[in-house]
Amino acid sequence: MNAHNDTSLSIAQPHGLRLSAKVGLGLVGLGLLLITAAWFGAKLPAAPGLLAVSLILLAAGTVIHARGLYLHLPEGIKNNGVWLRSISSKGAVAWLIGIVLTGFYVLLYWFPQYLGLGSKDVPNSGLVAFFDPLSRLLNGNPASQWFVYGTLYTVAILAMGYKFILKYRHNRYQVVRTISVMFFQTGFAFLIPELLERLNSGKPYFDKDLKNMWPLNYDFFFDWHLGNLLKGGNFGLFMLIFGVAMIFLISPILTYFYGKRWYCSWVCGCGGLAETAGDPFRQLSDKSLNAWKIERWLIHSVLVFVTLMTVAVIYSYLAQNDGKLWIGKDAFAWGTAAFFLVAGGLVFAFRKRFEGLKDQTAWLVGGVSVIIGGILLINTFSDAKHILFINSFELRKVYGFLIGAAFSGVVGVGFYPLMGSRVWCRFGCPMAAILGLQQKFFSRFRITTNGGQCISCGNCSTYCEMGIDVRAYAQRGQNVVRASCVGCGICAAVCPRGVLKLENGSTDLSARTDETRTIRIGKEGVSLL
Repeated sequence: MNAHNDTSLSIAQPHGLRLSAKVGLGLVGLGLLLITAAWFGAKLPAAPGLLAVSLILLAAGTVIHARGLYLHLPEGIKNNGVWLRSISSKGAVAWLIGIVLTGFYVLLYWFPQYLGLGSKDVPNSGLVAFFDPLSRLLNGNPASQWFVYGTLYTVAILAMGYKFILKYRHNRYQVVRTISVMFFQTGFAFLIPELLERLNSGKPYFDKDLKNMWPLNYDFFFDWHLGNLLKGGNFGLFMLIFGVAMIFLISPILTYFYGKRWYCSWVCGCGGLAETAGDPFRQLSDKSLNAWKIERWLIHSVLVFVTLMTVAVIYSYLAQNDGKLWIGKDAFAWGTAAFFLVAGGLVFAFRKRFEGLKDQTAWLVGGVSVIIGGILLINTFSDAKHILFINSFELRKVYGFLIGAAFSGVVGVGFYPLMGSRVWCRFGCPMAAILGLQQKFFSRFRITTNGGQCISCGNCSTYCEMGIDVRAYAQRGQNVVRASCVGCGICAAVCPRGVLKLENGSTDLSARTDETRTIRIGKEGVSLL
């Protein structure tokens, strides 16, 4: 006997796509066809116009498709049939899309010549040349593979963001949050940097994305980037000061008041793509205990890695310019060691204020000690280019390959249809790690629960893209205070009983993780546990 478990007890046929939704998909397919034809070197007439046509087809097709999907439906978030569709349940379509995305990222990072990237003596061709007119219009230079990627990335967030807004149009928080990521991606990550590059064309290149901060922007403190910032005039100096202020002042203050959601769900481009284009795959995140254990070890290991690498490259840069700058390599090494020593000492001294810190104190102090030891070894045993007897250039090259390219790009986006939309944010992003530590122990943000209203439907856990078992917290009436939570608010949006609420509390910072509020009904009456 064939024991087959049906995924649904309904014998009704699922509703098919409306005509307008099908037309929208057709327009998207036509836009992709034009881009693919340009990639493979087809002689397309009026290429500048066709580029605009292809991008308009992609955006307009997505808009028409989204309107056909949602506007005829009554109020409410529609996740109907997500486990019955091949694309959203790890079926054949999902695997096909995953392979295509992974292959594209491999070409983008390591084989851009196959996308048509030229060299000094060879002009662009294929896909990259197709974007040359737009690149010359914005920054005055021929397109690069990164301009192509940035353009497609922005179009994806704008188009899929509109689809997301229609799906969650009855939830004000989701609408405003999505408009925010669309704005920051289009303005701060795409248009403004390209226009600034045109206005500063005679100066060395440096990153002009105001929201792209260390450690996500891991090459901010690289020697070439620091040198170019210092040679970039007043604007370069402003970007250097603003970048440092973002790390040590602006980000900690915003995280204290709003949690890591201010960046991960409202500003960050990685999170923007995950929330918009990755929305159909959010239910694929692994909620198992083993995944949580791997997550904690992996993401904090990446944070330690990027910290040691950054200290190493700054130390090397100062050693190469010893006497030319206001700070020397020895002062930097001992000052950095003192900073971590004081930070670790304060955390250890005040650990009793934070109930959730007790079991993790040994690991936290141990991690800080490793960083301090590494810094001291730099100053004591290494020359100007080495940390822990490893060449700092090789160290940053390894990080760039394994984390900056393979993890964040190839796996982080290529595996959307297979592992969910926040693989990079959950397991590898050092920015998420450092903001998560602040959110866990030094933030007013939490998701409060009303355990008495919970019916254990599991919607909150199912659609948590960070793999948090939100239902377990709700059943106990316990606040959700997790380092990994990005504050997207989808758990609260899909809850049919209004059990969950995103809040920025002003009290009980030390006890908010262990506090439970479960209603008990007995002979004595109703009480709050």
